[in-house]
Amino acid sequence: MLETERTLLRPWRESDAETLYKYASDSEVGPRAGWPPHKSVEESLEIIRTVFNSDHIWAIELRATGEPIGCIGYYTHGESNINIGKNDVEAGYWIAKPYWNRGFCTEALRLLIEYCFNEKGFHTIWSDYFPDNPASGRVMEKCGFRDTGEINYCSKLQIGSERPVKIMKLERKLATRTNNSNKILP
Repeated sequence: MLETERTLLRPWRESDAETLYKYASDSEVGPRAGWPPHKSVEESLEIIRTVFNSDHIWAIELRATGEPIGCIGYYTHGESNINIGKNDVEAGYWIAKPYWNRGFCTEALRLLIEYCFNEKGFHTIWSDYFPDNPASGRVMEKCGFRDTGEINYCSKLQIGSERPVKIMKLERKLATRTNNSNKILP
């Protein structure tokens, strides 16, 4: 489990289906991330069982309530919508509308970055966002991502594949310590 004072990243549970539906049925949430609003609790349960049943997709849990308020994860080479290297990943996330603009996505993305670089050893983390969702781009910028200047069309999205996305990237850096050994820093 990865955690901050306010949130923790944990595997999705089948018991999260009602809460997932409550937030994922909002017509302003899913389309910003490339998927349609959920139509039933049963659909949300099926998403938990299939799409979220992965060792690299987590619920963003609000520690104060134990409620999942969003989702974050990464896609590896071959799963990604971006042409990435074999030692790279693409980060993706969404947060429930009542929690927009409160720093939860930024906290979760920082945890994911730390995990991807320090635990998994990935070289570069890529991400993308629709230009009409600049808040997602700001989250990436706050976490150190830089605009590549590239535009992409994401064929693997459920909706929005005809809309361009801006591609962002964060590279792991090597820093030299005073004893001349290298230490990997995000």
